Amino acid sequence: MGGIRAGAKMPTVMVTSAMLGFGSLARDSGLSLDVTIFLSVGLWGLPGQVAMAEMWAMGAPFLAIVVASSMGNMRFMPMALVTVPWFRGDGRRVWTRYLAAQLMSINIWTVFMRHGPNISVEQRYPYFMGVGIICMIGGTIGTLVGYILAGALPVAVTIALVFMNPAYFLFVFSSVQQRNCIIAVILGAFTGPLLHQLTPDWSVPLTGLLAGTAAFLLDRATNRRTPRRGRHAGT
Repeated sequence: MGGIRAGAKMPTVMVTSAMLGFGSLARDSGLSLDVTIFLSVGLWGLPGQVAMAEMWAMGAPFLAIVVASSMGNMRFMPMALVTVPWFRGDGRRVWTRYLAAQLMSINIWTVFMRHGPNISVEQRYPYFMGVGIICMIGGTIGTLVGYILAGALPVAVTIALVFMNPAYFLFVFSSVQQRNCIIAVILGAFTGPLLHQLTPDWSVPLTGLLAGTAAFLLDRATNRRTPRRGRHAGT
């Protein structure tokens, strides 16, 4: 119940709002309602869903659509690798991890990483699944409502709803206390727009790779200098 209560707040509101925009976008792209709902539940990642809808509307080859939507959701892999160790020792079967991986999203991940370490090992998996399930229910409802209201919403509103989720991510990461995360957000804010001018198709993964790597190296270099200064000051 703790996970459901945590997920039913801002994470579900943001997911539902973003999926409203996706539902409208999917209908405008010519996708049927059943396919649109399947994309929300099956892909469960807005960049991959948007890429699939847009490429479907352009008549792209099936293989290209699968590759593009899969690459759009590759960011979930490092999140899953970071999350799995927190479930270790809870006695559950391995296949249950695949259910958690299917529900993985940045909304769920940020909530779990904020509260999960303070929860007992036995309660971490139910907490994660509670957050994930309530967010997926909200996202599915948002997709359905957005699909039904397609055409009634102005284009600007539809696009704004799609971008509500990334804006929420920015606020979440700007509130963290870890220095490397703060550095990554600042570097990404500068490098993202510049890389978009050079290569729009690859600007997002390149920004994450460059800003994240630079933040890691800067943070590690700073940590190495700090002990030396402390030892020098104490002598």
